Amino acid sequence: MKIKAISSALLIASLTAWGQTNPAITSWLQNTSIKGRHWVAGNSTLIVDQNNIANVQSVKYSATSVYISTQGIPTYPTGPFQDGNPSQATPNTNPLFKFPLNPVQNTGTATATTAGTIGIFINGVALYDYRDGVAWNATTNALCGGPGNPPCPGGPNTVRPWNRDAIPAERPGFDCAKGHPAMGNYHHHQNPSAFNLDLNVISTVCNLYAADGLYVIDSTQHSPLIGFAYDGFPMYGAYGYKNADGTGGITRIKSSYTLRNITARTTSPTGAAVTSGAPINTTYPLGYFREDYQYNATTTQTPDYLDEHNGRFCVTPEYPNGIYCYFATVDKNWNSAYPYLVGPTFYGVKSATKPTSITETVTTYVATTSTQNEKDGRFEVLLFPNPASDLIAIQISSITRENIQIELLDVLGKKVAETNIPQGGTIGYFETSTLHKGQYFVRISDGEKVVTKKIMVSE
Repeated sequence: MKIKAISSALLIASLTAWGQTNPAITSWLQNTSIKGRHWVAGNSTLIVDQNNIANVQSVKYSATSVYISTQGIPTYPTGPFQDGNPSQATPNTNPLFKFPLNPVQNTGTATATTAGTIGIFINGVALYDYRDGVAWNATTNALCGGPGNPPCPGGPNTVRPWNRDAIPAERPGFDCAKGHPAMGNYHHHQNPSAFNLDLNVISTVCNLYAADGLYVIDSTQHSPLIGFAYDGFPMYGAYGYKNADGTGGITRIKSSYTLRNITARTTSPTGAAVTSGAPINTTYPLGYFREDYQYNATTTQTPDYLDEHNGRFCVTPEYPNGIYCYFATVDKNWNSAYPYLVGPTFYGVKSATKPTSITETVTTYVATTSTQNEKDGRFEVLLFPNPASDLIAIQISSITRENIQIELLDVLGKKVAETNIPQGGTIGYFETSTLHKGQYFVRISDGEKVVTKKIMVSE
């Protein structure tokens, strides 16, 4: 593709010249007042965590690096985790992260993603890769590692031929926003949008414990920049420009990994013989282990398919000159598709760190307050269902950078209820079971612009 002809030197020079316009500085959701919230199983009242400040608390930058301070807590409600996980989302003990402002391609052997954090979303929440720390022990013909299983022989750092995929295996323990904690470190392994907004809903947890996600998939718009991987390259949602040069319209950006055509787990994805894995059956279906997938290099000749790292070099709204980007891959039903976001190897040089302090001269970035939810000067708002009988959902198609105030008014203009969409959220709710049947208005405001929409309430 011609866009790849942009030299690394020119790209680095342009990034350095951006300063405060560099998306690695300006894209973080900064907040010092909104608290985290969580659900407890069996309790219909959200609990506000007074000591947990949501999103990112500060952004500082030098000529080469950006430092973000975050507790790792989202504004959308977390929990409950119904697989027996006893943890709640708790603040980071070391809240500082350092990312390069000028990420570079790794021209040597690709660095494999690892267990634990491999990227940070713009709301400060951690990204993990596909794995959950559980593998198959051929000696005992059983799973090993992780809670409830015996330790794996050789210790956690031993290379194993069959590693469990967290997405199918841990689905019962994900909350509505598709996240869960590991020893308190709340994280996503996959596309961070709510289960109940997918075209094919494969988890019903949202029915009892409504939450949100970092963004809402919109098939008509380029998905927002949602974070940065540990090599410094940006991460996007599920949709982008079909062609890498920004042409071709909006399309779902696709993974080049597919399930292997195998009936027994006796070979690796390269075809090499390995120690046998779990039988392929209803308990361990294809896709239950990472090695059930193979990479199809030929698909990358089609521009809307990604490379082996789950990314491509392309133009985006934030990077009009092009940059390497990862995408949160989903299938046609918007269910998460392996390798989910970043991996199984990094494209760039893994250079993000967690320093305990900043030891160079930096400038504090003060976030702007302009909203990201406008089109032609107005919010993009969806109300559903309409008419409503029990609940009105107010959905905004992109990521809010400030609180969005929402009021429910009767036909005389009297306010009958109010709520908000917090910074970093996308959806708010009104219960309507106590309202009289008839016409109402929903008024949405960011403090500067106001949008009013009509809705009917039925009995």
